[in-house]
Amino acid sequence: MKFKITFLIILLHLFFPFSLFPQGKPNSTMLLEAIRKKGIQYKAEVNFYKAQSFFLEKNWDSTLVYSMKQLSLKDNKEEIRDFCHYFRAFGFKNKKLHVEARKEFNRISDRFPFHYKVRLYLGEIALELNEYQNAIRYFEEIEKLPENRIYDFNKGALYHNLGISYLLLNKFDKAESYFSKGTQLFQKEKDTASIIGSYINIANLYYEQYKDDLAIPYFEKAYQLSQKTKNFELKQNAAMNMAVVEENRKKLPLALQYRKEYETWKDSLNDQNKVWAIAELEKKFTVKQKQKEIDILAAENKLKIAERNGFFFSSVLLFILFGTGIYFYRQKIKSNAIILSQKNELDELNATKDQLFSIVSHDLRSSVSALKTSNAKLLENLENKNFTELDKLLHNNKAVANGAYNLLDNLLNWALHQTRQMYFHKESLHLFSIIRQIEYNYKPLMLDKNISFKNEVPTTVFVYADQGSLKIILRNLIDNAIKFSEENGMISIYTRPTEDDSCTLVIEDSGLGISEKMKEELLSESVLLSKKRNGEKIGTGLGMQLCKSMIRKNDGKLMIESEEGIGTKMIVQLQKNKNNG
Repeated sequence: MKFKITFLIILLHLFFPFSLFPQGKPNSTMLLEAIRKKGIQYKAEVNFYKAQSFFLEKNWDSTLVYSMKQLSLKDNKEEIRDFCHYFRAFGFKNKKLHVEARKEFNRISDRFPFHYKVRLYLGEIALELNEYQNAIRYFEEIEKLPENRIYDFNKGALYHNLGISYLLLNKFDKAESYFSKGTQLFQKEKDTASIIGSYINIANLYYEQYKDDLAIPYFEKAYQLSQKTKNFELKQNAAMNMAVVEENRKKLPLALQYRKEYETWKDSLNDQNKVWAIAELEKKFTVKQKQKEIDILAAENKLKIAERNGFFFSSVLLFILFGTGIYFYRQKIKSNAIILSQKNELDELNATKDQLFSIVSHDLRSSVSALKTSNAKLLENLENKNFTELDKLLHNNKAVANGAYNLLDNLLNWALHQTRQMYFHKESLHLFSIIRQIEYNYKPLMLDKNISFKNEVPTTVFVYADQGSLKIILRNLIDNAIKFSEENGMISIYTRPTEDDSCTLVIEDSGLGISEKMKEELLSESVLLSKKRNGEKIGTGLGMQLCKSMIRKNDGKLMIESEEGIGTKMIVQLQKNKNNG
């Protein structure tokens, strides 16, 4: 019975609805294009235009406000009402307000050109609310759509969601049929993440029916496949499944290896209780091993007592005691070495924790306080229906939240770097495209300050670097350029010619500039929590420290050219990919 209870616990964590749209995107290209066209068509409807703009930016709060403003107007066309209800429904769904989302989806007319998406989302909501019969009704309605049309949802995910619904209703044959069809589609599309999730679901399906011999191979395949993906959550789930499998098969050393692997993908600062669970498992294993050795020695001693006389028995007993003493002495030395190593590691982690706590307490408090004050004003103006002031306050909240989000993002990446959990893989990267992606994320901030942006990097330039860390570097440098630029400023990114195999990238802004002393401090290996002040601009220094660490890790170099009152050039030298010029 204990065997089944263990897997039922894992079942609760791993049965979740698959995303019905490719690569986890909330909307298809077809729908996004239709929304953009409607925004242009009804540009005179100011509230609708703003609602669709914020929807495309995934700013759900502003989307809800402006779509509600549009719906409050009289004489709206039906298609405007349908799109506004869709905006609101999708915003509520992303904020996990499923009941409100369902109400908005049900208000969309049958003539909405993407009405089948509405039925899909209603199915997902029903599954989230444990209304399995309703979920099946919605999903099977989509399954029966004519084959002669093009639809932009993931059919494999649809089959798996049907499988999960039937499984939770204990209709195992139906569930197995849909899981099998979904898995075949994932394999055909070579969707690794979805294949792993489907293997885990199929394994749990068999465990529900006590078909352990069928379930375990699927857990093993899911684990092997998870080693090829960068998805930490999938790696954690697959490793934990294998640990539980081996524990129930009484293979404790192997189970211990899987649990340790599982822990490497966990954030040690937030999951100390997991560390204690591993320590407890190690303790139990050690006790069992020692007990086994004692039992063997006892059996040998009884045999020798029967065969030999008292003197020989005494000699053997003395030898055993001597050997046991040496064994325990060596074990003590080994244990002391392990404890010392763990103490040093714990001291480093505690120092990291203290630094993180200090940053959070000093640098996030002002952002939270600003949001608290602004939200109070927001409620007051909402009661007074002062929509002009509401718009201003919402944009202010957006700016404060963006700043807090950037700091938290830097904190997470810094913590992963310090604890050596950051995935790092150097490859050939198209520099112009990477900068284009970052520019898209920061476009709203630049528009707020009316800053012009020029990406003058040649499209022929490729660099040899890790994509994740390169994005961290560019995000921080562009964020600083925006932060320290005045209204109507300009930011340019371009490359300088070099004679060696390196690429010199320049991020130039027309901002406040920095002094020679400040340049020396920025380029030095200063402490993590150093503060820097430039006029009224204050930063933690964490972003620059993270940039320098990532540049060094990519075998690059950072230089600064700046004059106070004129502007700043942040110069990053990276390795050029030889195969691409």
